[in-house]
Amino acid sequence: MRDLEYFRGALSDKKVPILVLDQKWHRLFAIHGKNEEIKEIEEELNNFLKRQGQANQDIKDLKRIKSNLMEGIVANMEGKSEEYHDPVAEKTMDDNKRLINEVNEKIEACEDELLELPKLIKEANERLMIASMSFCYEKMRSNTEEVQEIDVWIKQVRVELKKNIIKKQNREINSREMYAYMHDIFGPQIVDVFDLTQEEEAQEEKESE
Repeated sequence: MRDLEYFRGALSDKKVPILVLDQKWHRLFAIHGKNEEIKEIEEELNNFLKRQGQANQDIKDLKRIKSNLMEGIVANMEGKSEEYHDPVAEKTMDDNKRLINEVNEKIEACEDELLELPKLIKEANERLMIASMSFCYEKMRSNTEEVQEIDVWIKQVRVELKKNIIKKQNREINSREMYAYMHDIFGPQIVDVFDLTQEEEAQEEKESE
């Protein structure tokens, strides 16, 4: 197979679905299973997707915390004159401001990660696609070789089958002709005696098996 850069160039304007989210992709490996390379890239891609989902959820949670902190600051400021000083309220407000700054930093970190993750997801997905295609084409080549071998075997068996069918028919015809000639030469009474003897011997052999 050609290298990843070649396929990236060829597929630059093509949209490749996120493979691990596609059930049809998983079914590609229903018979042979996934090799180690595919398993490793799949795990890597799944981790990126989990990080993306977690970062989005963290931002929602952090924004909710920030909103609550802001409401606390506003509540402490309402109805208070500039001359009025409440040490407890001021400490609470300072704590809230500090926490808001920390929340803002965490939100910024999550947003930075969300900017980077799509690139990582796309790159891992492309590698997974190449590994999957290589795997499937190799299996198809192997299947084709096996089909060809089976086809040769079938043709040989068909030839042998035709030969054996002809041989079987010849033996049956030969046996009928011999039996008819014996009837004509020795007469039915003598042949009947031999028929009974043959039947008895055949039965004894069958019982002795």
